[in-house]
Amino acid sequence: MAEAVTADCTQESTLDLCPKFQQTFTILGKKWNGLILEVLLQNGASRFKDIAQSVAKCSDRVLVERLKELEASGLISRQTHTDSALIEYALTDKGEGLRPVMDAAHVWGDAWISDAECN
Repeated sequence: MAEAVTADCTQESTLDLCPKFQQTFTILGKKWNGLILEVLLQNGASRFKDIAQSVAKCSDRVLVERLKELEASGLISRQTHTDSALIEYALTDKGEGLRPVMDAAHVWGDAWISDAECN
């Protein structure tokens, strides 16, 4: 009987996941994306330097890359003010739609992640 289980476990298994669900985790699962989105959810439209200070361990090069990817995904917009050199990043409606997801992640983290795991 154990041999049958072993044989089944070694066979290629395809899990039928919704492509939209997979794409969601492709975006949110990329390092720094969740934290960048959380900064914008908490602070609203923000300048690059403010996002960089909030996500301090992310290099400027990677932050620029992630902001471009999030913009291309339609989650954030890059707003250039014509009367100044000020550039801000803000959530789009699509990005704002992640608020309940991020709130649920906070609840889950509070329940299941210990303080020791955060250090």
